[in-house]
Order: sequence, then structure tokens, then C-alpha cells
Amino acid sequence: EAQIRERARRGGIRVIGPNSLGIMNPMRGLNAAYSANIALKGSVGFISQSGALCASVLDWSFRAKTGFSKFVSFGAMVDVQWSDLIYYLGDDPKTKSIVIYMESIGDARSFLSAAREVALTKPIIVLKAGQTESGARAARHSAYTSTDTGDDAVLAAALTRCGVLRVDDVETLFAMADTLGKQPRPRGPRLAIVSNAAGPGILATDALVRAGGELAPVSPATMDELNTVLPPYWNRNNPVDVVADADPDRYSAALAAVAKDPANDGMLVILTPQATTDPTATAEAIGRMDRGHGKPVIASWMGGDAVAQGARILTEHMVPCFAYPDAAARVYAAMWRYSYALRGLYETAQPLSGEGGEAREEARRIVGAARALGRVSLTEEESKAVLSAYGLPVAPTLVARGADEAAAHAGALGWPVSMKLNGSPVTCDLQIPIRQLSQINADEVRRAFDRLMENAGEARADGVSIRPAVRTAGYQIVLAAFVDPQFGPCIEFGAGGPLAGVLRDRAIALPPVNTTLARRTMERTRISRALRGARGSIAVDMERLEQILVSFGDLVVDLPRIREIEINPLFATAERIEALDARIVLHDADVADDTLPKPAIRPYPARYTREAVLKDGTRLTMRPIRPEDEGMLVAFHKTLSSETVYFRYLRLLSFDQRIRHERLSQMCFIDYARQIGLVAEARDPDTGGHRILAISRIVRIHGTNDADFALVVSDAVQGQGLGEAMLRHLLDVARDEKISRVIGVIHPENTPMHRLCRKVGFTLCKPVGDEVQAVFVKE
Repeated sequence: EAQIRERARRGGIRVIGPNSLGIMNPMRGLNAAYSANIALKGSVGFISQSGALCASVLDWSFRAKTGFSKFVSFGAMVDVQWSDLIYYLGDDPKTKSIVIYMESIGDARSFLSAAREVALTKPIIVLKAGQTESGARAARHSAYTSTDTGDDAVLAAALTRCGVLRVDDVETLFAMADTLGKQPRPRGPRLAIVSNAAGPGILATDALVRAGGELAPVSPATMDELNTVLPPYWNRNNPVDVVADADPDRYSAALAAVAKDPANDGMLVILTPQATTDPTATAEAIGRMDRGHGKPVIASWMGGDAVAQGARILTEHMVPCFAYPDAAARVYAAMWRYSYALRGLYETAQPLSGEGGEAREEARRIVGAARALGRVSLTEEESKAVLSAYGLPVAPTLVARGADEAAAHAGALGWPVSMKLNGSPVTCDLQIPIRQLSQINADEVRRAFDRLMENAGEARADGVSIRPAVRTAGYQIVLAAFVDPQFGPCIEFGAGGPLAGVLRDRAIALPPVNTTLARRTMERTRISRALRGARGSIAVDMERLEQILVSFGDLVVDLPRIREIEINPLFATAERIEALDARIVLHDADVADDTLPKPAIRPYPARYTREAVLKDGTRLTMRPIRPEDEGMLVAFHKTLSSETVYFRYLRLLSFDQRIRHERLSQMCFIDYARQIGLVAEARDPDTGGHRILAISRIVRIHGTNDADFALVVSDAVQGQGLGEAMLRHLLDVARDEKISRVIGVIHPENTPMHRLCRKVGFTLCKPVGDEVQAVFVKE
């Protein structure tokens, strides 16, 4: 394989395989696969690591009349990776959805980068083999997987992070591709079911709720309308039973009433062949219905030959039709999960307070000092100091190295107290009979100190840590970090305490995270409902918890020498949240810094921050853009004239178009591995707040080492040297990112931009159409 890769690289050739079935492009009649038959034409791009599965899917597709835009088996990935094919299919106008069968992910960072970008415009559905321990073991011994496949829960979190829908079986894989290609995404989990029989509606309801969906309520207005179009003995509930003798008109009237109801987000229509049912005419009536409501409509025509023609008619009218109602309900729930994951990419994160640079330097010093001594773990005192440096609240803890000092510390902290060994490498896993002392008795503290030290045995203990014991009811949460072999550093949130390992109520996220991602992570746990105050339980400060997760993610990214962190418990009440116990484990001291595991999601590139002063004396900061900047971008666009907008976008865009949430969120919530956006930020002299004066960015061009650039400066500060400062800084970033050429397209009448580009080293090329191309080549 190494020889294949090297020879291909010398010849400038890309290689798919080996151990591959080959490739097909049905649109061009290309069959370069080990198959006598070429796939049918369609809009699904299919990629698989398994050639055998490709052959089976191909055979099935002929019977199911499923077509493909591209059909690729790429085996061992000696050269072409997932990201290459995802970008390729993302740019392919014939491909409307991308379906993937995966055994190993390969380069995790490149996969996530490509998947997140393409998933914003085309659905990506993944079936990943090896979800169970046995399956993972089989995947590790397949012809395509030579590395550890890692924790499946981490992969699930990664796919959710980049807006990819994961399914569990081949049938759902293609059902989702078909459905998402035909129907709009649901705005919520609430499904309305219309059926001519009670049993199928109940089956669908059970499947929906188990899969994470919700049965929609029926609003009073819709109930009144249904009372006028349905028989008086209808069930007056959802699922809406239109009764066994329902004709096409009754189905249409009921569905039209339900479609107008704001209490639901989508509809499932079920038909069972009754004596007076007309499946074909009913399908035609539903197919002709107005779709202006913007909600997904799916169907289940149950039966065989009697309903086959109706099912085909629904499919022709872009209404996905399923043989069984429970399968249809599961698909709707999966549609909602996909929509919810994508919405997370657009949600605006809440701004946080400052970076706390000096305190974080102290954390680095603690870790560095431990490494210099050859230690692989920090004491509890050191662990809590590191957490505190990143703004995580910790219980006040004092370390006693003698019995008298322990008694003094206990008195200073107040009773009751909790005591445990502080020394490395002893961690909180060591079971000590005496943990908490409530008696106001210094001799008891001394005896407890002696007993703890005696129980340490041969382990070295650096004294005993003493903290106030918990006196109030609250929640025990675990907040942890670990390293996955494929995705690098990960963070974990869930139910804590002594039963944490048994309950396994956890959610995993890839750092860094913002407030939106932190909230989404917590929502995936069972304990989160209690934390929010469900069923009369004590509610904690969820915004504070979000901020703690964000800071914890920053810590994990900033301190790569840390291998494991466990805060158990992070104790939470309505009044306070604080880490009671904490331990930090480091990578071995002899592991070189440049070989430490890197985050799969590239963290915020703070090193690209630079100060500048304009000609009028205005001081500003040029820094990479952040998700929290969306609000300031709205204000920035108010400062742009029509001419500035036209020169920037080469067409006129209204203010409302420019500040659409979907548009701005894509500018702010970016993948720093693919593009770097910069903003120039200054303090507003009138309000004391901050404002953005300019925006620039470079975006890598697929399949090359080049990048596009763009720049726009507020009209209020044009002519002050800001455009030149931003462009020079942008080119410095491009050099640091090892980009070969920076390319931009400029309006022919934008002469100030022509002059600026020449001044900083660009070459202006002959017009491309009506525009001028500016090219900067790295020295």
C-alpha cells in the first residue's frame, strides 16, 4: 500500500482502494466496479468501505428501484479519504443526499471538517459498524481497519457535533436518504397521526416515543374543525382515527385540518385496506394536497397488492411511503434528531467573561512542575488549583501533613468536615472507612488523620486533604475528560457519585464547546431533567453549569499534557455548584509535546490576535471570529453603504438578507481547520461596549492548497488604514497556515481595493468575466 501511495503521489494521481469494489457514475454511464450491472440513476451518493455490502446494496437497489448519483466502494483508504469524497459529493449538483457505510473513520479531524460543512446543505446519513464491543472487535480485524476504533459513544457525539444523522440498520439508512430528499425537516418532535384504524396508530405512537419523538396535542380550533368533517363517533384524540370507512375526501379534510394546527410539526398518514377503502384514490388525493404548511408528510400504506398502486402514487408525489407505521414513526423521529442537530450548528452561543490569562498560566505552571518531577498525577490540592484557574468553582480544601495541623484546619473550615488522602498516586478510588467527621473534637480529627495515613500503606501520601462536608441535599454530577484513540481529548458529563459507573448516565462532547453545545450535551443525560427542576425537584443554575462546561472544555484543550480528569462529585444545589473531589492524571513525562493527542475539533486560534491603531488614534483588536459575535455583526452591517455591499458581494443584498440568522451563524460558527475569519473590534466611545469595524476571512479551496479571501470595512472608518492592517494580518495568517496562494475576486470599479491589493503584494490578473482576480503567492 505504501508503494501504491508513493507512486500515485509522484504521478499526481489520486487512488481509491485497494480492497475496493470500485466506483460507478450512473449519470455518465461509468462502471469502473467489479460488477456486471451499473446502478440506476438517482440523487443519492453512496460511499462504503465494504465491497461486499456495496454488492448487496446494488442488488437490492434494482428491486427497490433506488437510484444513485455516485456509487463508491473505497476499501482501505490508502489515499482518498472520507473528507475527499464528502467534499466531492457536496459539490456535485446531481447528489441530493449522502449515504455512508463506515467501519473506521480514519482522519477524524478531516472527516468532521468536511461533514460539518456539507451537512449544512445536504443530509449525510451514516451507518457505522462496530457499535457493540463484539462488533468493534470484528471491525478492528477487518481488511479496512488497522487502528483502534475507539469508544462508539464518542463517535456518536462527533457525528452529532457536525450535523450528521446516524442510523442503526441498512433499511433506515436509505429510508432516511429518500425521506430527507423529498420532505422538509420538521421544526419539532411533535407528530400528528391520521389513521383509519386504531391499532396501527398505537403501534406508530409507541415507536415514535421510544425513538425520541412526541405525540402532538390537538388544539381546540383543530378539534372543532375535525368535529365537522369526521363522524360523530371519532376518537377525538391523536392519533386521529378517521374510522374504517373513510373515503378520500374524509382523509383529505382531516389531513388539511391537522396540517393547519400549530401544535404539531409533522404528519403521518396511515391506511389499512378495509372493505370500503380506496387506497389508490386516497393516495391521489393526498398527493394533490397543498404543501404550503411547510411540514413533512409521510405515509404508511399497509398491505400488499391492494395498496401497491397507492404507495407508488405517493412516492411519485414525493410523499415517502412505508409498509409499516412503526417504521414510518421511527423515520420521523430520526428526521427530528437530524433537524435538531443541524439547528445546534446555527444557534447563537452566549458570550462569556474574559479569558483569565494570568490564572491559566498558573495552571500551566502546576502541570509543568509535576512533569519536571516525573509525576503522572496531581495531588487533589494541585488538581483543584488547576480547575480554579479556569474558573471552575471548587470546595475550599486545606492539606494537613500532621495530625495537629489537621485538627487546626478542621476547626478553621468548620464542622462537619470530610478527610481523605492527598498524596500522589493515591486517588479518590481508595476506600477509607472514616470519611466524614461531625463531632467537634480535635482528638477525633487527629485519630482520623493517623488512620488515613496508616491505611495508605506503602503508597506515598502527601498528607490529608480536608474540606467542609456536604450539609444540604443536592445533585452529584460527574464531569470528566479522557483521550479517545481516534478523536483525541473528550469531555463527559452525567450522573455522579458512587454509582456513576453503574448508572452510566453520561453524555460525551468534543472540546472546545460553547454555551449552546454545552447545553445540548447536558440535555442528552437523564439527570438533566432533574437539574432543570422536573417534577418538583430542586432546580440548579443551568446557565452556570453551561459556563462550567465551556471553561472545562477550554482547560482540556489548553493543557494537552493532561490525560484524564475526574470531578466526582461536582455538587449542585439551587444556591451553589462546586467540585468536591477532583483528580488529574498526566501523560507520561517522556511523551514529547508534539506527539500529544490533538483535539478533533480545532480550537479557537487565539494566537492570531493582534492589536492595531488607526490613523485617527482608534485602538482596536484584530482577532479570529467567535460564535458569540453574531449580535455585533448585525450592528456592523448597519454601518455599510449600498456601494460597500455591492463591491463586497458583487451584487446588492438587502440588510435583512445580510443579517439572517442562518447566514450570520455560518460566518461566526466556523471550522477553523477550513477557514479563518477575522474581525476588527474596538470599544464604542458612546456606549462603552464593543463594536466590529471590519471583517475578513480566508477559506481553503477544495482539492488545492489555495484559499479565497474576502474583506469588508465599515464606511465609518474607511480611509483610516484598517483595510491594509486587516489584509496584511490575513496574509500573515495564510503564511502560518501554509497556504500557497491567496485568491480574491474584485469588482472592476472597486479601485481602492485594486490599489490596496497591489500595495500588499497581490498580482491583479486579467478580468474573469466582469471581475478582476487578485492573486497573492506565498514567498
